[in-house]
Amino acid sequence: MVHSLEPRPRLCALHVKRSQLDTLCIQFAGDWTMQASLPPLTEIQQQLDAEPRIQRLSFNAEGLVEWDSRFLTFLLAVNELCRQKNSAIDYSGLPKGVQGLLRLATAVPERTGARRQAVQESLLVRIGKATHATIQAFPEVLDFLGQTVIAFARLLQGKARFRRADFVLIVQECGAQALPIVSLISFLVGLILAFVGAVQLRQFGAQMYVADLVGIAMAREMGAMMTGIVMAGRTGAAFAAQLGTMMVNEEIDALSTTGLPPMEFLVLPRMLALMLMVPLLCLYADLLGILGGALIGVSMLDLGVVQYYNETQAALSLTTFFLGLIKGAVFGVVVALAGCLRGMQSGRSAAAVGEAATSAVVTAIVWIIVTDALLTVIYEVLGV
Repeated sequence: MVHSLEPRPRLCALHVKRSQLDTLCIQFAGDWTMQASLPPLTEIQQQLDAEPRIQRLSFNAEGLVEWDSRFLTFLLAVNELCRQKNSAIDYSGLPKGVQGLLRLATAVPERTGARRQAVQESLLVRIGKATHATIQAFPEVLDFLGQTVIAFARLLQGKARFRRADFVLIVQECGAQALPIVSLISFLVGLILAFVGAVQLRQFGAQMYVADLVGIAMAREMGAMMTGIVMAGRTGAAFAAQLGTMMVNEEIDALSTTGLPPMEFLVLPRMLALMLMVPLLCLYADLLGILGGALIGVSMLDLGVVQYYNETQAALSLTTFFLGLIKGAVFGVVVALAGCLRGMQSGRSAAAVGEAATSAVVTAIVWIIVTDALLTVIYEVLGV
């Protein structure tokens, strides 16, 4: 009794023959090359499952010209099928090179339990590991902050070493190139604040105070907050990616080897650029937010332009703007430190650079919220 499989067109001529001596022979007829398709294991398994039971499986590979790892994987799969069916397998019909590789592959069977099983950790275990990792990273963060303070002190002494051209380029990237996104976000935030306030204040006939609400909220809080978050996602991630790529390319190691401190050459100009530009962007965001509120006040609340302007001028003072600018400067330092810290901590792979950029954004936003809360409490204690 002989069973055969039809050859696949233009690929390989494969025949599976079952003899009367209960021997299954897999024959590769013609020139079987790496471009050919391997026979399906399901058809071989059907032959092994048929009655009477197959006692022995052999190969006829006289037409085998070349092979690759796919062919060896196929043979190992056939070997596993024969092991499950308690059928003997004969590799003598295969080329000597294939036989040698198969002997190496099957010389040492896989030890039971050698594979690592995926274990679902409990919530408490995950919280404990995260807490332990945070505690372990704390000294490294303190070391980075200490080196930053030393680099800033050397700058005040006129001893810091970094290229002024790099500083100017970073200022342009952090300032002028960030204006479009800051303009859009700030204008829409001011518009949303005015709309929400108008819905509530209109019920009491106090729609005039929408100007006070938008002006104080933007100048004291939202202008700096939204600018900081935008810069964290835009510039902080860019800093982490740049320094992470330098770490992968061993450029930071090269700077240290040549005697240039990476903290002064890379971190200091980025921190200075954000310290200078974020307050200016914050002031610009305040003005755009007030304009967005004026649009709602004039169009929905029937307030005059001059009336809205006078009310805003009466509600705001230079102190209010100054308090917002202080927050903006602090947020700029926070974003620069978070981006540079994660970039310097980056691993030496492409995946690590992406993780560093993501971690920089998350870290910067968390630090912005924390520092904003602290500054708000300090302002309240000082009575400003």
